[in-house]
Amino acid sequence: MALHFSLKEIISAFMVLFAIIDITGSVPVILGLKERGLKVECGKAAVFSAVIFLLFLFLGDSILSLFGVDISSFAVAGSLIILILAGEMILDVEIFKYEKAGGSATIVPVIFPLIAGAGALTSVLSLRAEYEVENIVVAIVLNMLLVYFVMRNLKWVSRILGQGGIFILRKFFGIILLAIAVKLFTTNIVSLVP
Repeated sequence: MALHFSLKEIISAFMVLFAIIDITGSVPVILGLKERGLKVECGKAAVFSAVIFLLFLFLGDSILSLFGVDISSFAVAGSLIILILAGEMILDVEIFKYEKAGGSATIVPVIFPLIAGAGALTSVLSLRAEYEVENIVVAIVLNMLLVYFVMRNLKWVSRILGQGGIFILRKFFGIILLAIAVKLFTTNIVSLVP
C-alpha cells in the first residue's frame, strides 16, 4: 500500500485540529486547575489524547457501520458540529456545556473535553472524507506535540499571547473553522442527494 503524503493536506488537517482543540484558548482553564491544586500531567494528556484520536480515526468507520452510517453522512453531521464550534469561537458564546472538573484533572476536563472533545473527534472522522489517512495521522501527532509544548510552558505561553492574543487567535480560527465547515458540508452533501 503506497503512502500519499501531502504537505498541503497535513497543513490543512493540522489547522482544522489546531482550531478545534484550541489549546491556546484552554491555557486559562488549565492554569486555573493547577492553581486549585489539581495535578495536570502534560505527557499523559498528550499521549492519551493522541491514542483516542488515532483509535477514532481507524475504528470510527467500524463504529459507524454498526449504526448503518457512511463516512459522507458523518462528514455532513461533523460539518454542522464544526459550524457550531466556529459560532462559539466567533460570537464568544457557549453552546456546548461541559462538566466541571472533579477528581483527576488530567483525564477530565483536560483530555476530555478540552483536548479530545466531541467536536475534535467528530472532525477527525470528518477529515477522512477529505484527506489521506497518513496526512491526518501526521497532523494529529503534530497537534499533540504542540499540546504538550503549550501545557509544559503554560505561564510562558499565557504571558506571550496575553488575553488579547488568545482572543484574536480564537476569532481568527473561528472564521477558518466556519469556512472548513462550509467546504465539508458542500463536498459531502452532493454524494447524499440523488
